[in-house]
Amino acid sequence: MAGKAKEDRAPLGVQLLRGQKALVTGASSGIGKATAIALGRAGADVVVNYVSGADQAAQVVERIEAFGVSAYAHEADVSDEDQVVAMVARAVREFGTLDIMVANAGLQRDAAVTDMSLAQWQKVIDVNLTGQFLCAREAAKEFLRRGVVPEVSRAAGKIICMSSVHQVIPWAGHVNYASSKGGVGMLMQTLAQELAPHRVRVNAIAPGAIRTPINRAAWETPQAEADLLKLIPYGRVGDPEDIADAVVAMASDLFDYVVGTTLYVDGGMTLFPGFATGG
Repeated sequence: MAGKAKEDRAPLGVQLLRGQKALVTGASSGIGKATAIALGRAGADVVVNYVSGADQAAQVVERIEAFGVSAYAHEADVSDEDQVVAMVARAVREFGTLDIMVANAGLQRDAAVTDMSLAQWQKVIDVNLTGQFLCAREAAKEFLRRGVVPEVSRAAGKIICMSSVHQVIPWAGHVNYASSKGGVGMLMQTLAQELAPHRVRVNAIAPGAIRTPINRAAWETPQAEADLLKLIPYGRVGDPEDIADAVVAMASDLFDYVVGTTLYVDGGMTLFPGFATGG
């Protein structure tokens, strides 16, 4: 993939999501940005949600519109119920409906447990877990209202929760983050169980180490990257586009029989490589 922007690499398929309407939270940078662009490339109209970085969100909208589809940016804090309700209502108003919800927005507030304040704990839970609940709830209302439109998709709607390898790998010094992602795993499965009879597919994607601003310290120097690679059997740090490609596939009818599953996109990090030579 060297030599050209990862965002410009060839798509997985031709217009896999043509005519569908998507909303991506936290889409002004990192994984959310790559995902919003990939969905647009695949033929979907896209709402680019952001809580800060209006200029960056506008640039993402421009990238998406270059594919000949529609997009707009919407500022909203996913942990605020009223803002999420208004965001989804606008998407339905602007696009006529909604087919795909990618609940991606997330953050970290790291500290040792003895130093972690209640505010640090609560902020991460509010955004990473409650925010996904609110987005999924509002999307599900529209999916159930509209039902299946066979010429658009075999499903009535798709909810993709952005989780993390720390859904299953404990992470000392990040108890709020790991707890939020563990909660996302059970949130996703329970939603999937409840909504599957209505032909709504709910799944999660769990990234491993990805080159994003949130974890720059873990890969930006040669020594930091070398230390990180000890945890990744596949031998490279992931790119946001690795996650974006997985989202496009999971949102498409190629994955129509995949329900209630977490797809780990992690280069093998969840294989616990430290046990490869001992244990």
